[in-house]
Amino acid sequence: MKVMALTGNEAVAEAMRQINPDVVAAYPITPQTELMHKFAEFVADGLVDTELVLVESEHSALSATVGASAAGVRAMTATSSQGLALMWEILYIAAGLRLPIVMAVVNRALSAPINIHCDHSDTMGARDSGWIQIFSENAQEAYDNTIIAIRVAEHPEILLPVMVTMDGFIISHTMERVEVLDDEVVKNFIGEYNPRYKLLDVENPVTFGPLDLQDYYFEHKRAQAEAMESAYRFIKEIEDEFYKISGRRYQYVEPYEIDDADVVLISLGSTAGTIKDVVDNLRLKGMKVGALKIRLYRPFPRDEVFEFLSGASVVGVMDRAIAFGAPYGPVCLDVKSVLQGTKYSDLPVVNYIYGLGGRDISPSDIEKIFFELDKVRISGEVPKLPRFIGVRGEEDYFERVKGLKVKN
Repeated sequence: MKVMALTGNEAVAEAMRQINPDVVAAYPITPQTELMHKFAEFVADGLVDTELVLVESEHSALSATVGASAAGVRAMTATSSQGLALMWEILYIAAGLRLPIVMAVVNRALSAPINIHCDHSDTMGARDSGWIQIFSENAQEAYDNTIIAIRVAEHPEILLPVMVTMDGFIISHTMERVEVLDDEVVKNFIGEYNPRYKLLDVENPVTFGPLDLQDYYFEHKRAQAEAMESAYRFIKEIEDEFYKISGRRYQYVEPYEIDDADVVLISLGSTAGTIKDVVDNLRLKGMKVGALKIRLYRPFPRDEVFEFLSGASVVGVMDRAIAFGAPYGPVCLDVKSVLQGTKYSDLPVVNYIYGLGGRDISPSDIEKIFFELDKVRISGEVPKLPRFIGVRGEEDYFERVKGLKVKN
């Protein structure tokens, strides 16, 4: 193992170099571009055996990746934002064909208006497409998650595509200390790819993407749902194996100072690190606060979320995307669905929409959120609508709780 100074993009490119996929098809889009630049350097320098396919659009990038995977080789790609949106048709095809593709998604806001900075609108829009989604807090996790994702996607009881996400610019372009495994260790961990079915096996012909009408379509969709349930079970085993080779243990949901916490704040991605710092500071002041980072977003870790929230008095959920027309953001809807119909149905849950288009979320913002949640705990008065943090026109959003006045 060696320590390297890498950006998130470079860390994922390094993981891809070690994976040495047979085919990578991609189209550059900010802030993913540097990831593919770095991997293209590896190809040009002869450090990988990969066939790098340069296409004219993201739709073609994922289409070529689907074709390569169906032909029976290990295939990967990467994208962001509008690129993921352009792939939309093919996302469902890749999942429906049960192809173990791994795709790095560098999270970026969706147009319009045009924006190149981070929020989670792109992958949240794809949350029901049948892809497993793993979120990364930092460059180290982006590197590790990419390697883990290969084993997850190719597990014979799973066989589903995987998105490994990281926050655009915040992680993708920030240089950090990353512990990189030895090439041989990664090679042994992921193993050789031996697909169960492949189009080029002329001795055992198969059909990919047949016409399903009323007779079998429903059964195929149920099989995808069952594969997601298998992923929920088997990813734990794969991550336990990864711990043995790396010393880094991952969980679906990672709690922080939660054992005695009255107030718990849930988040995904890089914001989790900022929240941990705020938790430390508030605990020094005597507040019983904690944090919960959701790392595996699809399949949603319902049992773990339920377990870790069982001792809380009030919960805040941070969403870096809007579910337009829905009462709450995507993550909050998932959290509330886990609690619905249980003895914790009445647990107060407050939704916070933040960071759209890359707007900063500061420690002081998060500290104020914890203060508000503590007031909700005491008063029992729960806001009915999501809060919008740090946006113009939100007239002192803390006053929206009746009787609450917070001095700046």
